[in-house]
Amino acid sequence: MTFAPNLITLDALAVGASGTVTKVAQGTPGDDVAGLARRLMELGFVPGEKIRMLKRGMPGGEPLAIKVGSSTFALRRFEAALISIQTEAN
Repeated sequence: MTFAPNLITLDALAVGASGTVTKVAQGTPGDDVAGLARRLMELGFVPGEKIRMLKRGMPGGEPLAIKVGSSTFALRRFEAALISIQTEAN
């Protein structure tokens, strides 16, 4: 039996859940998304990297505390929405 991978964006990941980065939205050269995507990749959000959702801020669920490798980052939800991940099976 074949199972479809659980692909979601990082902003939808539950607290305590883990996954693997599959891609970062690139945008078009010169736009804000392209610059932000490049910065996220410089921070370590690259395909194949393991990540974990540590915590969501209150109120409104921002910022998101994300562990990437041995580093922890705070991202806004719209930044996390640019990162596609495959969730780990429980």
